[in-house]
Amino acid sequence: MTPRFAPGVRLHHDQARARWIVMAPERMFVPDETALEVLRLVDGARDVDAIVDALAAKFDAPRDIIATDVRAMLDDLVARGALAG
Repeated sequence: MTPRFAPGVRLHHDQARARWIVMAPERMFVPDETALEVLRLVDGARDVDAIVDALAAKFDAPRDIIATDVRAMLDDLVARGALAG
């Protein structure tokens, strides 16, 4: 799966609130710091394995644990309509 933001959805830094948000038609998500690290890597070019590899290297963490968490988060965002796979 190569995740990308669904049409009309984007990651945006809201300067008024001084935080990152996921803007979607008629809704908004406020990602926590962990989710934000993943969402910054969602570009429509990287597949899930590349995202997991980048995070494992950045945080020097076990790939299998990161993979489980990333896949669960991405699946949830696909179900919510924020991401397309």
